[in-house]
Amino acid sequence: MADKKPTTKRLQIDKANAMMVIAVAVASFVVTFSIIAARALWSQQNYQSRVIKQKKVALDQLKSNLQAAQNLDIAYKEFTGGNDNVLGGNPSGNGEKDGDNGKIVLDALPSKYDFPALVTSVETLLTKNSIAVKSIGGTDDQLNQNDKPASSPKPVEMPFTFTAGGSYQALKDLMSVTERSIRPINVQSISISGQDNDLSVTVNAITYYQSEVSLKMGTKVIK
Repeated sequence: MADKKPTTKRLQIDKANAMMVIAVAVASFVVTFSIIAARALWSQQNYQSRVIKQKKVALDQLKSNLQAAQNLDIAYKEFTGGNDNVLGGNPSGNGEKDGDNGKIVLDALPSKYDFPALVTSVETLLTKNSIAVKSIGGTDDQLNQNDKPASSPKPVEMPFTFTAGGSYQALKDLMSVTERSIRPINVQSISISGQDNDLSVTVNAITYYQSEVSLKMGTKVIK
């Protein structure tokens, strides 16, 4: 009977120790899980805050772009809706100075490197002013120019040469004719040959084009 009491007490102590270990383990698990969960929630909250902030920035930018587009639409309608164009011609006519302002601007600074269109424009300009065109030449660099990026377009030079013939007075008026061109023509050199009313002039000049701006929509990863 004396040996049984210590054994029972020992069992009770062991049982109490086991319960304490289990309680400590459960408490440690709960504390660890709480820390990990709190950290995950905190990280998620920070991420959501960054996402919300960037969405607000994007929304403000969209509102600003929408307002700018509306203002541009109003300005463009005013620019093209007058009774006279910037050249003093009829916006709906077909004369040399006619056409709406939008078309005139595109003719003055085309958005593509179109060398055949340049040749036609120069030939039309000269023949309308009674100047005989003998030849128009240059380098058709359209393929190389079209491969260039247009993220920040700037005016690009288009060199060309033309030879015209006629009387002294006709060739004398040549410079004023080029000045009246809707397209900017920068004359580099002039060479005149012949005599009396059989003169020939060769002009080396440069005009320009400017690529259109391309708008691209993209996505942004928030980290």
